[in-house]
Amino acid sequence: MSQTANCCKPHQESAPATNSTEVAPTPKVFVPQVDILESENQILLLADLPGVDQEGLDITLEKNVLTIRGTVKPHGPEGYQLAYAEYEVGNFERAFTVSNDIDRQGIDAVVKDGVLRLTLPKAKHAVTQKITVKTA
Repeated sequence: MSQTANCCKPHQESAPATNSTEVAPTPKVFVPQVDILESENQILLLADLPGVDQEGLDITLEKNVLTIRGTVKPHGPEGYQLAYAEYEVGNFERAFTVSNDIDRQGIDAVVKDGVLRLTLPKAKHAVTQKITVKTA
Protein backbone atom coordinates (compact mmCIF):
# COMPACT_ATOMS: atom_id res chain seq x y z
CA MET A 1 0.00 0.00 0.00
CA SER A 2 1.43 3.39 -0.94
CA GLN A 3 2.14 6.15 1.54
CA THR A 4 -0.69 8.23 0.05
CA ALA A 5 -3.18 5.57 1.05
CA ASN A 6 -1.89 5.87 4.61
CA CYS A 7 -1.78 9.69 4.68
CA CYS A 8 -5.16 10.50 3.19
CA LYS A 9 -7.96 8.03 2.51
CA PRO A 10 -11.76 8.22 2.31
CA HIS A 11 -13.34 8.22 5.75
CA GLN A 12 -16.02 5.63 6.56
CA GLU A 13 -18.68 6.55 9.10
CA SER A 14 -21.10 4.20 10.77
CA ALA A 15 -24.75 4.36 9.75
CA PRO A 16 -26.79 6.87 11.78
CA ALA A 17 -29.34 5.53 14.21
CA THR A 18 -32.89 5.66 12.90
CA ASN A 19 -35.80 7.06 14.85
CA SER A 20 -39.45 7.67 14.16
CA THR A 21 -39.43 11.50 14.23
CA GLU A 22 -40.34 13.32 11.05
CA VAL A 23 -37.56 15.30 9.41
CA ALA A 24 -37.95 18.25 7.05
CA PRO A 25 -36.53 17.66 3.57
CA THR A 26 -32.95 18.81 3.12
CA PRO A 27 -31.11 19.77 -0.05
CA LYS A 28 -29.41 16.96 -1.95
CA VAL A 29 -25.86 16.23 -0.85
CA PHE A 30 -23.39 14.93 -3.43
CA VAL A 31 -20.02 13.24 -2.89
CA PRO A 32 -17.51 15.30 -4.88
CA GLN A 33 -15.08 13.57 -7.22
CA VAL A 34 -11.53 13.85 -5.89
CA ASP A 35 -8.04 13.26 -7.27
CA ILE A 36 -5.20 12.76 -4.77
CA LEU A 37 -1.65 13.40 -5.94
CA GLU A 38 1.56 12.98 -3.97
CA SER A 39 5.02 14.47 -4.15
CA GLU A 40 7.97 13.99 -1.83
CA ASN A 41 6.89 16.90 0.40
CA GLN A 42 3.10 17.11 0.14
CA ILE A 43 -0.21 15.61 -0.85
CA LEU A 44 -2.46 17.53 -3.21
CA LEU A 45 -6.19 16.92 -3.12
CA LEU A 46 -8.26 18.24 -6.04
CA ALA A 47 -12.04 18.18 -5.54
CA ASP A 48 -14.73 19.09 -8.08
CA LEU A 49 -17.27 21.35 -6.37
CA PRO A 50 -19.27 23.05 -9.16
CA GLY A 51 -21.15 26.09 -7.94
CA VAL A 52 -19.23 26.37 -4.65
CA ASP A 53 -17.33 29.56 -3.92
CA GLN A 54 -15.08 30.60 -1.02
CA GLU A 55 -18.02 31.65 1.17
CA GLY A 56 -19.79 28.32 0.64
CA LEU A 57 -16.79 26.18 1.58
CA ASP A 58 -16.17 24.69 5.03
CA ILE A 59 -13.08 22.54 5.63
CA THR A 60 -12.35 21.07 9.06
CA LEU A 61 -9.76 18.72 10.48
CA GLU A 62 -10.79 17.07 13.73
CA LYS A 63 -9.41 13.88 15.25
CA ASN A 64 -7.64 12.89 12.00
CA VAL A 65 -10.81 13.35 9.93
CA LEU A 66 -10.60 15.97 7.20
CA THR A 67 -14.13 17.02 6.17
CA ILE A 68 -14.97 19.10 3.11
CA ARG A 69 -18.42 20.69 2.91
CA GLY A 70 -19.55 22.87 0.03
CA THR A 71 -22.81 24.79 -0.12
CA VAL A 72 -24.22 25.79 -3.49
CA LYS A 73 -26.35 28.90 -3.83
CA PRO A 74 -28.82 28.23 -6.64
CA HIS A 75 -28.87 31.11 -9.06
CA GLY A 76 -30.33 32.02 -12.39
CA PRO A 77 -31.15 35.10 -14.38
CA GLU A 78 -33.20 37.66 -12.48
CA GLY A 79 -36.92 37.49 -13.19
CA TYR A 80 -36.83 33.80 -14.20
CA GLN A 81 -37.73 30.67 -12.31
CA LEU A 82 -36.64 27.14 -13.12
CA ALA A 83 -39.06 25.31 -15.42
CA TYR A 84 -36.93 22.26 -16.28
CA ALA A 85 -33.46 21.07 -15.29
CA GLU A 86 -31.25 18.16 -16.30
CA TYR A 87 -28.49 19.15 -13.89
CA GLU A 88 -29.28 18.69 -10.21
CA VAL A 89 -28.04 21.30 -7.79
CA GLY A 90 -27.07 20.35 -4.28
CA ASN A 91 -24.43 20.63 -1.64
CA PHE A 92 -21.25 18.57 -1.37
CA GLU A 93 -19.68 16.62 1.48
CA ARG A 94 -16.73 14.26 1.69
CA ALA A 95 -14.50 13.11 4.55
CA PHE A 96 -10.99 11.63 4.59
CA THR A 97 -8.96 10.03 7.33
CA VAL A 98 -5.49 11.59 7.51
CA SER A 99 -2.50 10.28 9.40
CA ASN A 100 -0.21 12.12 11.77
CA ASP A 101 2.23 12.42 8.83
CA ILE A 102 0.43 15.63 7.76
CA ASP A 103 1.65 19.03 8.99
CA ARG A 104 -1.66 20.40 10.22
CA GLN A 105 -0.40 23.98 10.54
CA GLY A 106 0.66 24.16 6.88
CA ILE A 107 -2.57 23.03 5.19
CA ASP A 108 -3.63 25.41 2.40
CA ALA A 109 -6.94 25.58 0.53
CA VAL A 110 -7.79 27.51 -2.65
CA VAL A 111 -11.05 27.32 -4.61
CA LYS A 112 -11.32 28.60 -8.17
CA ASP A 113 -13.95 27.90 -10.82
CA GLY A 114 -15.54 25.14 -8.73
CA VAL A 115 -12.30 23.23 -8.10
CA LEU A 116 -10.85 22.98 -4.60
CA ARG A 117 -7.06 22.67 -4.42
CA LEU A 118 -6.15 21.44 -0.93
CA THR A 119 -2.43 21.17 -0.15
CA LEU A 120 -1.48 18.89 2.74
CA PRO A 121 2.23 19.25 3.49
CA LYS A 122 3.97 16.26 5.00
CA ALA A 123 5.42 16.66 8.48
CA LYS A 124 9.22 16.79 8.57
CA HIS A 125 9.42 13.32 10.14
CA ALA A 126 7.35 11.84 7.28
CA VAL A 127 9.46 13.22 4.40
CA THR A 128 11.76 10.66 2.84
CA GLN A 129 15.38 11.42 3.67
CA LYS A 130 18.43 10.29 1.73
CA ILE A 131 21.12 8.89 4.01
CA THR A 132 24.67 9.47 2.77
CA VAL A 133 26.94 6.48 3.19
CA LYS A 134 30.59 7.20 4.01
CA THR A 135 33.59 4.93 3.87
CA ALA A 136 35.52 4.29 7.05
